[in-house]
Amino acid sequence: MLLRLAYLGVTNAFAMLRLLPMSDRDKCAEILALRHQVTLLERQLGKGKARSTPSDQAFLAALLHRLPLHVLRRLRLLIRPDTVLRWHRTLIVRRHA
Repeated sequence: MLLRLAYLGVTNAFAMLRLLPMSDRDKCAEILALRHQVTLLERQLGKGKARSTPSDQAFLAALLHRLPLHVLRRLRLLIRPDTVLRWHRTLIVRRHA
């Protein structure tokens, strides 16, 4: 899981480098989240319902937790914004436990 999380972090960091000239952080986070969701769906193509792994959840929670709730609600996400916030709270609890 940690290797997968590191891989996702590095690949998305390179994706973020392409977005540096853009000044709006909300757009950058939204684009990265959407790309990650497309990758998640491509991995599970033909397997029925899309399921996220703990590393997918950690990455999306870390990426989206800084966005205001009204921005999160406008995003086209596979999961509800409240779920992302719950994942982030779980990550914080595990980190400080």
